[in-house]
Amino acid sequence: MFKVIISHSDDPDSQSAVEEVLSQCSSKLGEVRPQAGILFAAIDFEHGLILQEINQFFPGIELIGCTTDGEISSVLGFQQDSLTLMLFCSDTVEIKTGVGHGAKENPIAAAQQAVEQVNEKSNGAPKLCIAVPASYIQDGSTTSGEGILKGLKLALGEEVPIVGGTAGDQFRFKATYQFFGDRVLTDSLPIITFSGDILFSYGIACGWQPIGCKSIVTKAKDTVLYEIDGKPAVEYYQKYLGDRPPSAENPLAVYEGDSDRYYMRVPNTHNSQVGSINFLGDIPEQAVVQLTDISREEVIAAAETSFNQALTTYPGNTPEAVLLFSCCCRRWLLGTRAKEEYQLVKQAFPQEIPICGFYTYGEFAPLEPHGSTYYHQETFVTLLLGSK
Repeated sequence: MFKVIISHSDDPDSQSAVEEVLSQCSSKLGEVRPQAGILFAAIDFEHGLILQEINQFFPGIELIGCTTDGEISSVLGFQQDSLTLMLFCSDTVEIKTGVGHGAKENPIAAAQQAVEQVNEKSNGAPKLCIAVPASYIQDGSTTSGEGILKGLKLALGEEVPIVGGTAGDQFRFKATYQFFGDRVLTDSLPIITFSGDILFSYGIACGWQPIGCKSIVTKAKDTVLYEIDGKPAVEYYQKYLGDRPPSAENPLAVYEGDSDRYYMRVPNTHNSQVGSINFLGDIPEQAVVQLTDISREEVIAAAETSFNQALTTYPGNTPEAVLLFSCCCRRWLLGTRAKEEYQLVKQAFPQEIPICGFYTYGEFAPLEPHGSTYYHQETFVTLLLGSK
């Protein structure tokens, strides 16, 4: 048995919201008790109060979560300033949680700590990991999505897919919070793993279209891109965009080896004198890159593409639940049309299915089935879950 319950409240009062969420859960669960859960919450709630209420209602539940840039569920669709809880019930799938601390300064150690906690409680090796780490921490600095992912790969092994997204704070870029059990954390790495009879598949799509010629990164360090094809990075952008500054509307597609698959990197700031551009993620030297251009219709359609990829590769008959991770830049660029992403996913499935997710500050997912996990931006990730 593998059962997933979704509850969702848009009540702005923390106590009322959590009571509504728990009431919805209670009516759907009946006599079944949840093994684990994931909580997505807007930044302005009293998160400590909410976690206390959930843990009192479900003693001993394995619970993780984070603050967001927007919440998604099959109960209320796309919302902001809301609270949604996804509960997992199973007697054949083992679901465990762990958390690592100090993700900014030492993401490798944080990942090792989180995975060690999971392994201490698990009877079987993890087959899937969902991660919802910090992005911005309380001093306004940021964690490294690539560093966190590297740490998780080292701790779990390359063969374990990692899916999820970094926490958000509704475009304030000041401090994000993560949840573990009854604790509200910052600068942390919560994970939830699945083993046993779990079935899953995933899909990704962005909707931006590459334009112009492919080029080579000839000088870069971490998130700062200095040169493409031996010329200043700003000059590369000006070749296609004229005097328009680099922006989220024109991210870079970074190709994986000789493949036609790519992950996205979003420009943040630029230095006109040096000619460099600072991105919201690392760009490796010698990477093949290509500028992209936005079509809002294709960005929205990417949600359905992502879902169909996941559905095509799902190893069972019918999935039991859907998790969605979409980038905050997508929500910002789509504006009032952001809700259409969820609507496309819901319409693409012929029957009612529990759906939950959030808008992130960066996404984790493999580029292809059975492939290595990458850190993404401006990408829509679909994860399907079920059991044998």
